[in-house]
Amino acid sequence: MTSASGRFPLLLRHTGPMTARQFLLVAAAFWLLFGLVAGIQVWISMISHGHHIPLLLGYHVAIWLVWLAPTALVVLLARRFPVVPPRPLGVAVHLLAATTIGLLHTLYALGLLLWLRPYDQMTASASEVQIGQVLLAQIPLAWILYLLVLGAVLALEYSQRYREHAIEAADLRRSLTDARLHALELQIQPHFLFNTLNAISGLVRVSRKDEAIGMIVGLADLLRYSLDHAGRQRVALGEEVEMLTRYLEIQQTRFPDRMSFTVTMDETLRQVAVPILILQPLAENAVRHGIDRTGSASRVEVRAQRTDDRLELQVRNSGSIATPVVERIGLKNTRERLRTLYGNDARFSLTASGDHVLALLDLPFDLQP
Repeated sequence: MTSASGRFPLLLRHTGPMTARQFLLVAAAFWLLFGLVAGIQVWISMISHGHHIPLLLGYHVAIWLVWLAPTALVVLLARRFPVVPPRPLGVAVHLLAATTIGLLHTLYALGLLLWLRPYDQMTASASEVQIGQVLLAQIPLAWILYLLVLGAVLALEYSQRYREHAIEAADLRRSLTDARLHALELQIQPHFLFNTLNAISGLVRVSRKDEAIGMIVGLADLLRYSLDHAGRQRVALGEEVEMLTRYLEIQQTRFPDRMSFTVTMDETLRQVAVPILILQPLAENAVRHGIDRTGSASRVEVRAQRTDDRLELQVRNSGSIATPVVERIGLKNTRERLRTLYGNDARFSLTASGDHVLALLDLPFDLQP
């Protein structure tokens, strides 16, 4: 809170759609309009009397614009003495406040009437005004106006609370989604780490130390990439492809005579957003079933291309799909992560065609923020 609004608590918090300053401006505009409408109605009903219009309208505006101060008081009392749920003390305070405001406002209106004499010679003199009757007659109107203002304040407060609860619920859902995605990502990492370390140990046993060192360096790059992007659900396709290339190089070190690979991506696609580590499980599946299992030479082809407003990622390898199809951790997590991130707006398929297997990802085309 600052300056002019500093002495008046926010009707709604800073995160809400309306601050105290804004509320008071709206309230001032309402009471100004209320006074103008009241004055116009009186002028129309007395149009043949020839009263001075600016004075008549100014009188009614002056009468009702001062309700801005009671409006601010209602806000303070509503926060200090809530009426929901109703309690005797709160009801008594608001009833007393409404009555006091009504009495003071009536006396103010009478004083203004006798001073400005907006009805010219038709304006009553002080001796003609029966103050007691006027006060009693105006109290019910004061109660009604007080309740209207109180109702508006409560409506705004409840609107703000609903908005805050909605934001909190959305934040909670987002946190749960992030936690779920991170858990799925963590399931993939130990699986990949175990397989790679097992391959390194195999290279060491057959005295292929240079290849083992190269694989360790590649593994370090992949782990650093995972740690540097911890907590992020999407990354640029260019980064993902670079890490996928490192992964395929590691696998090529394991199978130097039986594996080759190509990665094709248009440079204009480098900044397109994709889920982190979305390609690595597909490439791992291609190596496992296309090379490791068959024992024959195989080729892994990775392609990224744009089709209209979609991004298509392909991982193709030599081999066939075992029947029945059993999806392990990597492929299961791929489907689950896509469903969590995109709902029904992303598709993943694994199909066989001749002597090739194609893993296909169809994603929305979104640029990295």
